[in-house]
Amino acid sequence: MIKLDEAKDFLKEFGMPEQQQTDIAAYTFLSLSDLRPNSDWRNAKNNWIHIHDILEFIRNNYYRDYAENTRETIRKNCIHQFREAALIEDNGKATNSPNYSYRITPEALELIHTYKTSDWQDTLKHFHSHYGSLVEKYTSKKKMKMLPISINNQELQFSPGKHNELQRAIIEEFAPRFAPGCECLYIGDTIKKDLIKNDNELQKLGFEITLHDKMPDVVLYRADKNWIYFVEAVTSVGPMSPQRIIEIQNMTKNVTAGKIFITAFPDIVTYKKFSTDLAWETEVWLSDEPDHMIHLNGDKFLGPRK
Repeated sequence: MIKLDEAKDFLKEFGMPEQQQTDIAAYTFLSLSDLRPNSDWRNAKNNWIHIHDILEFIRNNYYRDYAENTRETIRKNCIHQFREAALIEDNGKATNSPNYSYRITPEALELIHTYKTSDWQDTLKHFHSHYGSLVEKYTSKKKMKMLPISINNQELQFSPGKHNELQRAIIEEFAPRFAPGCECLYIGDTIKKDLIKNDNELQKLGFEITLHDKMPDVVLYRADKNWIYFVEAVTSVGPMSPQRIIEIQNMTKNVTAGKIFITAFPDIVTYKKFSTDLAWETEVWLSDEPDHMIHLNGDKFLGPRK
């Protein structure tokens, strides 16, 4: 247990609150630093690591078997505070991405290498003297990875990721071309599910949304034509299939406005993967060919069917 006690002492001297000096916080810190019971602090590393890998590291090296549902505890009670203190950083992926991971910051790694040496106190003072700038650096770095977007004259930010990049393209590239003057009634984010949700307008139009209903990724309303655009942003799952059309129709059975069903893809390669799943009487838009659309509507050209 020597290494565990040392990790707790490090976190204490580093300045972490008592809640982040617990066993699980210390184990998390050791995992992020790739330090085993017999490792020297000078051998600490800052490899990218997932929270699931943290549990595996603890289990394999310290024989503490934390349940999988402990991941949320680690995220809320350790990772968040470590990141706020510039002890660690994330790689900027969407939090639900399988590639989302963390590592010790390079500045903190230099500090860890001096723990238990004669240089420890001096490097700790140096780190703390630059603490404010370091926190600002990593906060700004995280903000820079966000995707800024203007929706309904509001300046918002999407979390990073391919799905949100496509949703931003729908607002910035598709809407001005094919739904000019529209209002965005709904758009989600990979972290904040209801980034925009105009409940009043949706109810006025006749929507009946329950907790079991899954809204399309983007819902636009063009008042001059009384058209509603239902857009699914597809990078890996969820095109406008016949079953999806039925689900949306059931959700909007009291909506009298014209309904247009669109699947947005980033490129034609992704479109081809899902082409056999798409429902007839729907539209396809490719963000890398923003001026064009593919119409599966036979005699109709971008318009609702009665």
